[in-house]
Order: sequence, then structure tokens, then C-alpha cells
Amino acid sequence: MSQIESSVVSVERANGKGSMDAYLAKPEGAGPFPGMIVIHEVFGLNDNIRQITSEFAEQGYAALAVDLFSNRSRALCMMQIFYGIMFRPLNNSTLDELNSTFDFLKQTSSVDANRIGVVGFCMGGAYALQMAVTTKGMKAASVFYGANPRPLDAVAQACPVMGSYPDKDFTTQAARELETKLENYGISHDIKIYENTQHSFYSQQRTPFEVEASKDAWQRMLKFFGEHVVGAS
Repeated sequence: MSQIESSVVSVERANGKGSMDAYLAKPEGAGPFPGMIVIHEVFGLNDNIRQITSEFAEQGYAALAVDLFSNRSRALCMMQIFYGIMFRPLNNSTLDELNSTFDFLKQTSSVDANRIGVVGFCMGGAYALQMAVTTKGMKAASVFYGANPRPLDAVAQACPVMGSYPDKDFTTQAARELETKLENYGISHDIKIYENTQHSFYSQQRTPFEVEASKDAWQRMLKFFGEHVVGAS
């Protein structure tokens, strides 16, 4: 594992009106390192998301977790985020904010701009999938129990996608539908549904089943990103 350094940075919002706080963790040294965007759940940029971001840094990534709720009304942010999932997937203001985050990471001197991936959880998982479809230059995406983009046929344009889902969740059927479309369009993918788990299993780890599922998902994710991000040409 790499020794890491971390800092709080400011990412300009897409409309130029204000900024978002973000947690940046990376290995010590000049790099350039492969980059990773970490998109939080509805709970915001909390200790769990910071820990995941730091764990990516320990694996050699320059990882950036933006706080979509920062420096603005949380209620307004929540409205925009769920509007972008329910009514305007693939074209919304939250996706614009995340693309600003992608641009920030690309322009960071210690980051290899040609090797960047994204991972998201629940709400963030939905946006990781949206970025997989729309963000030019994204090398791979990992989604944890997130809503599918609509129309789902948009995944024909996606980068490689990995997904981890519970078997007792409203996203379980979405996982099956996503896997079918990715298969049909020949998009490299790794979709897995974990038995005896529930929503937010990765962050909550409430049972031995969820602990083991989280360990397996992490190893799958490192392998998938190793192939499609670290190993990208």
C-alpha cells in the first residue's frame, strides 16, 4: 500500500456560481497517478466516503470525493439531484457539477488525465452510471445499488461498467436489466447481485453476509479498475 497525503480542495461549480468542497487523497509523490472520482450517497461527504477515498489512494489512485451539498442549501441540492435521476437523467445540473469535478481532476498535475474512473453509491451510483454514458474520456465506472439511466439503451455509449447490488432491494431488477443491455451492446462489464444483502450493504455492513459481500466487491472493483483504468492506454 502507498503512503498517502490528503487535503480539502475547492471545485468550481459548473455554472461558475460558487464552489464545492472536496476531499482529495493521493499517494505521496509527484505521480502522475490514475484518478478516481468517488460520489457519495444521500448522507453526503461523510467519514465513510472519506475512508473509501483514502483506500483508493492507498491503492495508488489520486481519488477525489466532492461534496455535492457544500456551500449551498442542502434541500435545494437534494431536489436537483433527484430531479436529475427521476426526470432528466443524462442531462441535468448535478451531472454538470460532476463533470466539473472530472475536469478538476484531469487538470490536477499529479493525475494522469487519460486514466480516470468513477465509483458511486446509491444516489451516487446513479450518477456514476450517467457519467459512464456521457463523460468523454471516462475509462470505467463502478455502481453500487444505483438507478439506471434512461433510456437504458444509452448504455450503448458507456465505458466499461461494474455493478454490485443487493438481492433484496429496489435496484435488484435494475441490475438484471443493466446487465442484459451491456451484454447486448458488447460493453465490458461485471455485474453481481449479492445474496442476503440489503441496500447500502457496502457502507453499513450490518451482517456477516454484508461484510463478506463488501470484501468481495472491493476486490472485484480493484481488479476491474486495474484492467480498465490503471491499464488503460
